[in-house]
Amino acid sequence: MAATWASIVSGDLSRPRISSSASGLRGQRNSSSANLSDLSSQASRYHSSALSSAFNTLSKISQLPTSVPSYLEDSLYCERLVAARCPPSNPAGLLARNPSLTSLALVAQARGAGLKLDVKDSQITEDDVPTPLPTKWNDKDKSGGIDVSQDGLDVQFLGPNKVNEYDSAAVRSDHHMPRSCGVYYYEVTIMNKSREGLIGVGFCAGDVILNRLPGWEPFSWGYHGDDGKSFCCTGIGKPYGPQFNSKDVIGCGVNFRTNTAFFTRNGHLLGTAFRDLPTDKKLYPAVGMKKPGEHIRVNFGQEEFNFDIDDYMKTERLRACQDIDDTPVDKLCPPLEEAALIQSLIASYLQHDGFVETAKAFQQDLQAEQNALESGKPGSAKPIELMEDKDALRRQNIRAAILDGNIDKALKLTQTYYPQVLLRNEQINFRLRCRKFIEMMRQSAELSNGSHKKATPASSSGSANKGRTFETYEEDEDIEMVGDDGGTRSDWDMDGDDEDYGDGDDNDHLSQNDMLERLLEYGQQMQRDFRDKPELQEEMEEVFSLWAYPDPMSSPVAHLLSIDGRTIVAEALNSAILVSLGKSSKAPLERLIQQTTVLLRELGEDGGSAAFINLHNWINSVDCLPSA
Repeated sequence: MAATWASIVSGDLSRPRISSSASGLRGQRNSSSANLSDLSSQASRYHSSALSSAFNTLSKISQLPTSVPSYLEDSLYCERLVAARCPPSNPAGLLARNPSLTSLALVAQARGAGLKLDVKDSQITEDDVPTPLPTKWNDKDKSGGIDVSQDGLDVQFLGPNKVNEYDSAAVRSDHHMPRSCGVYYYEVTIMNKSREGLIGVGFCAGDVILNRLPGWEPFSWGYHGDDGKSFCCTGIGKPYGPQFNSKDVIGCGVNFRTNTAFFTRNGHLLGTAFRDLPTDKKLYPAVGMKKPGEHIRVNFGQEEFNFDIDDYMKTERLRACQDIDDTPVDKLCPPLEEAALIQSLIASYLQHDGFVETAKAFQQDLQAEQNALESGKPGSAKPIELMEDKDALRRQNIRAAILDGNIDKALKLTQTYYPQVLLRNEQINFRLRCRKFIEMMRQSAELSNGSHKKATPASSSGSANKGRTFETYEEDEDIEMVGDDGGTRSDWDMDGDDEDYGDGDDNDHLSQNDMLERLLEYGQQMQRDFRDKPELQEEMEEVFSLWAYPDPMSSPVAHLLSIDGRTIVAEALNSAILVSLGKSSKAPLERLIQQTTVLLRELGEDGGSAAFINLHNWINSVDCLPSA
């Protein structure tokens, strides 16, 4: 990075090629960091500890699945998995597609821009990484006589290795069943059975000895094929289902919401087998055999299940949603009833985030509805006060400018109306400057690729993206005020002190060389402005690394050019402006959802109803709504 930036400072317009390998980038970064000789030993120890923690976290993330069975798509587990595997900087990741599974890339991409649901803006830690799902039988966690295939899916009993007639051979999966799945389900196919059919399918705790069939030991549960009985932590079974035959597919599911377990045979549900399962034990899928030649193959979700577990999960999810819907909320914010509380939350969110025209229309609709309902009682309808918030109008225009990639316009508006915000919030000022450099690189890359367009729809803001992202404003230039619908509003100047600023059109005629020259000048100015801020150098070098690639759009750092990054900057600046005005940085609705997200994660870790609610998907899903 240092060598790359040296070429920029020197004014060399050519983009040097650098190695995209991890070692190459690390070497360049280390050479830059070596100049920071004033770091204290305490800081060094902290850095080493943080680096070690980061490597441990990455190691845990590398063990996570890149896809999940479709029945887990809307679970809390999947939400945590997406957060760990698909960070905001790279939402699609490099995730594999498997037609029988739901790709996490699709789940991540399905999250549209809108109401911010993130609880915190921080790096993923070890505690944030969920437990990997069972993927195979553990070759190191089995009894003698058991042979596990190379792919870990087939298990055979090769021969006797018993002390007495009650002994058998069992094996556990490589990981336990996460309670945050809500329900965990797997199937085994009976490839070959002995005449007696002494095969057991079930689950057990991690410390249960494996020389007996599942269900015969404490904290072990199983369904046996020789007699069709279920065994719960004892050698005495209860009649449950039919016996096993070769080619039968036996499924085992654990419902962590009800703390029960069930089994299926050839796609048919056999009913509840066990109740009151312990909540303080990690439970592992397990199978056991007793006669030579017995052979099973497991399906942990890598193939389509015989049983319609998706429909089972849908039913459980609807029950969880019904529980939520039945919970009274009248006492949450007295004296407001549920409908009034929801309306108040929506109105405050719209005004808080600067959607002024939408907020006015919303309140006018409510007023009209109230007048219609109380038309028979003249004078009984209370007028709903329409909001006139000049700061909301200004924040709306600043936000719209950022979402359109027009950082100069956003900076000019902020400096005009809220000059102290950027002075008191260096991080936000720095992020805006970095975003401007990114938008300049984006426009340069589009021009280089022949895809530069003068006007491109910007769905994130609803207004036209003029494609003018880094023009320099003069004192006498105007900035256009934009409404919710993208139209201009000349009547927003409520007290005559708002200026109207035009966008200018300076860059549409620039050549590629002229644009690169402006990039150099702006990058050099950023380097001068922030050279005394070592804590910002790493992030600035990452942004400047876009310069190193002939085609930044297809480079390893192409995610920096994503327009999703505009939303993050817009949210941060909007919050800072609100704080400077003595207001909360978050709307009540956002705080409510963030608190709910935290509570769902805490409750869902124990496998309760919260495990079935993926808040990101649930908000936009009609499937969760109870039927009338």
